[in-house]
Amino acid sequence: MKSIKVLDAKGLACPMPIVKTKKAMEEIETGQVLEVHTTDKGAKNDLTAWAKSRGHELLKHEDENEVIKFWIKKG
Repeated sequence: MKSIKVLDAKGLACPMPIVKTKKAMEEIETGQVLEVHTTDKGAKNDLTAWAKSRGHELLKHEDENEVIKFWIKKG
């Protein structure tokens, strides 16, 4: 999946992946995709709920070893 920016939030605990994602989303244009990498297991629920509440679209997420990758399209 093509993303405009990759956010490395590995090693950060809640709520920092959300805080960093929010800041990164402010730096991209509507319709662009942000890729987020995190090791926080709670991020699956947190980022899904956050994206929905902010009008963004969670396009996909996948687990790769210990890293969870998300692709969020800015709404």
